[in-house]
Amino acid sequence: METQTFDDVFDALSDTPAEAANMKARADLLAVLVDQVKSWGLPQEAAAARLGITRPRLNDLLRGKLGKFSLDALVNLATAAGLTLEIRAGVAA
Repeated sequence: METQTFDDVFDALSDTPAEAANMKARADLLAVLVDQVKSWGLPQEAAAARLGITRPRLNDLLRGKLGKFSLDALVNLATAAGLTLEIRAGVAA
């Protein structure tokens, strides 16, 4: 059996570099959102209302269910959470 080595877990899980990049961006944004929501110290119902989502949807976010959120959805939630976003791109090695 041949052993494969990957730079990170997203490269291993993805079929294409584009898919891996999307997963990495979503994971990074999700982590920042979870930190922001937790910093509010609000009950889940109030935090969900602040983001304009349901409590079960917030629960998915707080549990890190990456597959349930598109990059667009996470950008919208970040904006609702009062976060500012920057996109950085570099030349692939």
